[in-house]
Amino acid sequence: MNWSVRYDQPVLFVFLLISFMMLAACTPQQATTQSSEKLEVHYIDVGQGDATLLKGPDFTLLIDAGRHDAIDVTPYLQSQGITDLDLMILTHPHADHVGQADKVIEAFPIKEVWMSGDEHTSATFERVLDALLDSDAEYYEPRAGESFTIGSALVEVYNPESVTGDLHEGSISVRISYGDIKFLFTGDAEYQTERDMINRGHNLKAHIFQLGHHGSTTSNTQDFLDRVQPEVAIYSAREGNSYGHPHDEIIERIENMGIDLYGTDEHGHIIVTTDGKQYTVSTDIGAITTEPKEEQETVRSIDDCLDINTASKVELTEITHIGEERAKELIQFRPFLSLDELSQIHGIGQARVTEIKEQGLACVR
Repeated sequence: MNWSVRYDQPVLFVFLLISFMMLAACTPQQATTQSSEKLEVHYIDVGQGDATLLKGPDFTLLIDAGRHDAIDVTPYLQSQGITDLDLMILTHPHADHVGQADKVIEAFPIKEVWMSGDEHTSATFERVLDALLDSDAEYYEPRAGESFTIGSALVEVYNPESVTGDLHEGSISVRISYGDIKFLFTGDAEYQTERDMINRGHNLKAHIFQLGHHGSTTSNTQDFLDRVQPEVAIYSAREGNSYGHPHDEIIERIENMGIDLYGTDEHGHIIVTTDGKQYTVSTDIGAITTEPKEEQETVRSIDDCLDINTASKVELTEITHIGEERAKELIQFRPFLSLDELSQIHGIGQARVTEIKEQGLACVR
């Protein structure tokens, strides 16, 4: 009899404990905590460049770090209460994407930094490497097909598959999922890279798509947009930029598909907030008050430019759209009478010739 009584008491106790735990799980306080766990994605207005902050309930992630001739990324992160970063993804080494990465690395503890593996000879890129070596951050080169869980976010890597030597083609491209809501980032990946991502069979569908290459016609093909099927498209560009970004053809393509379009040139900071089920888009022009700073254009004299008829293969890769393979082809076609003749190189059309001219680095003496 005594044994029976002692057996029943623990059973009753366990039953009551389980009942209490189930009741506690259903209290309004617990439901409020769950619904308040939201992700904010800040498409930061950094002029003619890129920088996007993802601030989740249990992770912080920065994709690209603005222009080399500005100082606006670190102050913006600080204004959002950022004290450290779990991950910084630098899509490719161009100065309008890695421009302030060294300052970010110096200002915040960062667990890990991703880069494509492509290298650049610019002073900006060298500063980033030096800052990274002096930090405690881990370094990794992601490859297409890999996936990672960072806090409550899933990061799927769609590009690059390998190092190609072409900085745009090697842009790190990722889809980030928070609950049911998906965001796609492709850096400056162009049409051939978009085609490769389609051919590799990646699930490209995303609610929010940051237009490739600042809304350029070198990216954002109809076929790619059809695969992504975005509800919202966002681009980062400076008002009145000399590249004409976003290009009219892309704006028309987006409008014909019924996609909502936002741009930092018109809307300033663009913030997408989601609980994993639904999302809202808001703009925050002038959220950060800083001393006005005129954007300085790099002006090169004819003596400072790279003569495409005499420059080395390594020097030629500093020119936009000219990777290692195209540099080899360029050397084979020498001499050139003008920059317009660069259209002889495979993959260099008139639009890319125009962008090469606007970069102000290449010349024919």
